[in-house]
Amino acid sequence: MGKRRRAAAPVGEELISPVNSLDDGCLMHIFSFLSPIPDRYNTALVCHRWRFLACHPRLWLRVERPIRDVMEPGVYPNLEAAVSAARPGDTILIAAGGTHVACNIQIKKPICIIGGGELPDDTVLTCSRGSDKLSLIGLSNSALEFLSTCKIANLTIRAELGCCLLHRSGKLTIQECLLQCEQNPLDYLSFPIISTAIEYNSFPSLKEQGHGVTVVRTRIEGGAKAVRTNGTLTLQHVRAIYSRSSVFFWFEVGEK
Repeated sequence: MGKRRRAAAPVGEELISPVNSLDDGCLMHIFSFLSPIPDRYNTALVCHRWRFLACHPRLWLRVERPIRDVMEPGVYPNLEAAVSAARPGDTILIAAGGTHVACNIQIKKPICIIGGGELPDDTVLTCSRGSDKLSLIGLSNSALEFLSTCKIANLTIRAELGCCLLHRSGKLTIQECLLQCEQNPLDYLSFPIISTAIEYNSFPSLKEQGHGVTVVRTRIEGGAKAVRTNGTLTLQHVRAIYSRSSVFFWFEVGEK
């Protein structure tokens, strides 16, 4: 018997992928399971419809300066406004180019903050110099202060005096970033990462989940030392890879 030939698809249907027959809500739900960078970012390059859905404010919030369209939902002029508007589990994408100011921004909900450039150097958060008197009595200035489980990736965070990241509770993941403490006479008070978890924990419910910092392929420059810890957390599993111009670090800060 001869093989049966498949019936020819009607004109106009043979070029339509089955996934495109799904409605917008279903497609957006599928996109929500993708990692923001690079998978969800790459879906926006497929077609106009996928770009609209992949960039929808339900999937992530954007920080752009200056804002092209003040009426566009999900777009904010600075990181502090985006963090305030974010819901637990949201992802904030910071536009590349220029410098974004970040000073003592408290993050009390689980979110992800990602730089929108190809490299960490393309998206810079700067924490301006605080009061020397505050630093001398142990009150450190920081760009971001974490009180929940969060992740940051593909960012340069620069502190003029104090620390880049202040970790108070929860689990913090730092992936492919550049942490810089600028040189000054009070270098001994500057640390790229300070963790006060356990000792200053204000959220007892987080104790069951544990506290810690995980650093993945991140450059660290300046400061008295890379990490300052209080309480029961210690630096562990340190690994470094040297390149011609940089040193990349992997390590964890966790319970003894």
